[in-house]
Amino acid sequence: MRALVWCNGDPPSDTILAGLVDGAVIFGIDGGADKASQSGYKVSEVLGDLDSISKDWDGETTELADQSSSDLVKSINLLAQRGFQEIDVVGCDGGSSSHQLGNWAALCEALAGPSIRLHHRDSITHRIHSEQRELIISEGTQFSVFALTSCSNVQIEGAQWEIHGSDLSLSTKGLHNVSQSEIVRIGADGVLAVMVERA
Repeated sequence: MRALVWCNGDPPSDTILAGLVDGAVIFGIDGGADKASQSGYKVSEVLGDLDSISKDWDGETTELADQSSSDLVKSINLLAQRGFQEIDVVGCDGGSSSHQLGNWAALCEALAGPSIRLHHRDSITHRIHSEQRELIISEGTQFSVFALTSCSNVQIEGAQWEIHGSDLSLSTKGLHNVSQSEIVRIGADGVLAVMVERA
């Protein structure tokens, strides 16, 4: 199952939404539900502490009142518990800088298991969590790898600069790599954010 999670940041472009909407269940994170609805999309359910959803919202809502983590973390974890294996997040750009950094922190706090992708205007951030994954990246495409937790066994294969079992912490070491084949294999024993440039 795949969820499309719409946050309350800058609305995504039609180009970003192309291919994401079909076959996905759309969830609004608080006020993100209003933005999705205003863009013409039917929201299945609103998740979050419900402090920014419009007062006249009459659709299904699930209040996630715990204030010890962000609405995005709480929503991703709820969807993971419901069995969603893929979670695409849009509307996560814009707003305060702290919210944008918080989106990356959410990748650390979110439960292991589902594939999580943050869709930005110019790139897609893939979350790698204590696993190895094959990412389909067109040959010659630039991507960057950032360790969001301390990792002692990072693997990158199919790229201009490969890594085989190296340590990696949050740094610029993984900035600006280039794919050398259609499939890039990336793994770690911690949490990585892999940012792939849009074509």
